[in-house]
Amino acid sequence: MLKGNRLQGLCVALLFFGCTAAFAQKTTVKFDFGSGKVAKGFTGATAKDVYSEAKGYGFEPATPVTAVDRGSKDALKGDFVTSEKPFYFSVKVPEGNYKVTVTLGDPKGKSATTVKAESRRLMLENIQTQAGQSVSKTFIVHIKDRKINDTKQVSLKPRELTKLDWDNKLTLEFSQKPALAAVEITKVEDQITVFLAGNSTVVNQEDEPWASWGQMIPRFFKPGVAIANHAESGLSLGSFIGSHRLEKILSVLKLGDYVFVEFGHNDEKEKGPNAGPYKSYTERLRLFASEVKSKGGHLVILTPTARRSFNEQGDMTNSHGDYPDAAKKVAEQEKVPLIDLTAHTTTLYETLGVEGSKNAFVIYPEQNLNDNTHFNPYGAYQIAKMVAEGIKAHNLNLAAYLQELPTYDPKKPDPFKNFNWPPSPSASLLKPDGN
Repeated sequence: MLKGNRLQGLCVALLFFGCTAAFAQKTTVKFDFGSGKVAKGFTGATAKDVYSEAKGYGFEPATPVTAVDRGSKDALKGDFVTSEKPFYFSVKVPEGNYKVTVTLGDPKGKSATTVKAESRRLMLENIQTQAGQSVSKTFIVHIKDRKINDTKQVSLKPRELTKLDWDNKLTLEFSQKPALAAVEITKVEDQITVFLAGNSTVVNQEDEPWASWGQMIPRFFKPGVAIANHAESGLSLGSFIGSHRLEKILSVLKLGDYVFVEFGHNDEKEKGPNAGPYKSYTERLRLFASEVKSKGGHLVILTPTARRSFNEQGDMTNSHGDYPDAAKKVAEQEKVPLIDLTAHTTTLYETLGVEGSKNAFVIYPEQNLNDNTHFNPYGAYQIAKMVAEGIKAHNLNLAAYLQELPTYDPKKPDPFKNFNWPPSPSASLLKPDGN
């Protein structure tokens, strides 16, 4: 007969799929990390618990950890796992929104932890504890799959087939000097979901040094809001719709959810009699508005982020033509909020200057990277703050769930020298689709 934590471990993989054992009746799956005594109601997870499909949970094999036991009487907080390098812990779950609570701290030493989820979505930033201190932090992670119904699914690009964002598990990345004592995961139905539709400036970029505002924005929300990023590099409004991504969003969108849409970069390259800002681009934005409204959702339109394009006089030029104006006109006609990222990012680059603005992009001459469209983590983080300010400016009910942060002004960006981003293990010199 199986008892206690052994039974729990076997049931974790089936927890969200109807395991009949008593453990599966719980609404939360809980993991106690380390090599010491396992806390009551938790499943023990040691450094030897490598993820497998059969088990349904564990550390990813390429990111080993070390277990530390401080010999405390506190079974939950007296031991933990850590590593000098970033490590991943995964749990097999179906599509949905999940409340995740992590318990961090070392009874005898300091710790510092940054948590990312899935494809480098920033969840917690530089959470520090002193010796003997323990903290618990909660955030929301959205898990998606490509299924729309029994006969239709999202048409993914080949690169998406290996992304953490599209697999069948919830993956957490821990970095800096973490002391991970526990993780609790609960499937929740009461979150406002914010769906993101866009291109490479919005998508969750999987590899360093590429980044987007869409993977930074979760860090600025408290529980109550889930960010579901459906953007993909190289897409226009037309190819987003054509690959069934709007259908996918509409299939899971609830009354009161939001859809944030930012396109333009790739739409500008389309050819044909109906191409152009006031033709297909406008028509497709209107389609978004009508479809989202018909499902009881709220649409927010964002103008495309500016490319870094200075003239010989050191002034920014408009590389988007009439597309920002077309987006503004649709927002006005459809009576939906608009966040003018074109204007805000232009101000940011001008403030940073011709040379300083390079710090916001993937411009690394030593690696032969000179990209004036795609952002590095610093640039993406600044733009996420612009989006948060836009939410506050329009007094959206999402604003009630924003973390309390100083007002962001693109004329006064965060100093680049003060920005700290712990790099994730996966890196690539391959430029994302789109420019």
